[in-house]
Amino acid sequence: MLLEFRVSNYKSIRDEAAFSLVASKDKKLADTNLVGTGIGNIPFIVRSAALYGPNASGKSTLLQAMGFMRGVVADSASLQPGQTFNIQPFRLDLNFLNKPSKFEVSFILNGVRHQYGFSMTPQRVIDEWLLVYKTAKPQQWFSRKYEEDNQSYNFEFSSHLIGSRKVWQEATRSNALFLSTAAQLNSELLSPVYKWLVENMVYFGAGMMLPPEFTTELLRTDSGKREVRDFLSSADISISEVRSVSRQGFQEKIMFGIEGSQVTREEKEILMPQFLHQTEKGSASFELHEESQGTQRLYTLAAPILDVLKHGRVLIVDELDGSLHPLLVRQLIRMFHQPTLNPLGAQLIFSTHDTSLLDRAVYRRDQIWFTEKDSDQATSIYPLTDFSPREKEAWERGYLIGRYGAVPFFDEPESFDQIKSIVN
Repeated sequence: MLLEFRVSNYKSIRDEAAFSLVASKDKKLADTNLVGTGIGNIPFIVRSAALYGPNASGKSTLLQAMGFMRGVVADSASLQPGQTFNIQPFRLDLNFLNKPSKFEVSFILNGVRHQYGFSMTPQRVIDEWLLVYKTAKPQQWFSRKYEEDNQSYNFEFSSHLIGSRKVWQEATRSNALFLSTAAQLNSELLSPVYKWLVENMVYFGAGMMLPPEFTTELLRTDSGKREVRDFLSSADISISEVRSVSRQGFQEKIMFGIEGSQVTREEKEILMPQFLHQTEKGSASFELHEESQGTQRLYTLAAPILDVLKHGRVLIVDELDGSLHPLLVRQLIRMFHQPTLNPLGAQLIFSTHDTSLLDRAVYRRDQIWFTEKDSDQATSIYPLTDFSPREKEAWERGYLIGRYGAVPFFDEPESFDQIKSIVN
């Protein structure tokens, strides 16, 4: 369960931005939109959160930061000595160009709150830390800090972190995280933390069409076929059955890392999905490429969403509503909000321009977030709760008229003749 994510000096985010999934004390939609944590001072978190803002306001940057952090944790221990990180600090303020970028995440693992973070430049990790809250007072399992004066690292360890700490420390290069290195060397206590960050944060960028092979693999079994069929049927798509046929072709594989996502192609015998449509006057089978863009996107999302719901992961999607009908997006959100479909508390975080979702029947106030840029072109991130909207306030109207900020404002042309002259 993800509690909070913090980031600073990353792309358009200059000052520290905090994005929280911790629920407020509001009781609205508690039975569906909240999940219990078992932690006294953080009793509930939200199952999903939507991010609004004008184009180029920083929505994608926040979600990319989550994906980037996950990639560094996953891959840093495998980098070669001297290899640098493709990280971009805030470039519109000279005071931040050479400062490190900082990432921190708080989450619940095995019923215990963990707080892990690091700061880094393209050349090296500067700081790294892990706090574990087995009681109200945290245990700092380790901290690591680069000392510029002697160009070396100062490590501090808690007695709670057992294992070959000296071996892990000596094996950690300047461009690698201690957490990743220790997990690679089979640390009993740190491996689960590493695994949660790598496997439980699933990030899909804007416009990214996932390879359909993830979903097609599910068609190998009868239970998988039922899951995919029911998933598509729940979206009211007129597909009566889904099956697969074996053909020679190219299979795509997607890999997520520090540099982003990479897709490779390999020629082999692969499964191809076919979709059966039936009417009173006949039936026909269609290939995936013959289906609509929305159906193709939904099909590629089926396996990741089913996997996230099954294992209680965190799904992060930039522009979830791309090629999808607004009512279909609502249905996907509803899957995460139904405890019977989502018993392990999987979470959905997404950016959108679909203002119809600003609906009290769909969301609580603490599930709506906004991004906008200030006069320095730096992104700020804030929740709807900052405005204390009234009980029956129309959120969609309030957003569109600029009550909450995070909307584009246009200069009125002196005359439409001016536009006409430009066009012509």
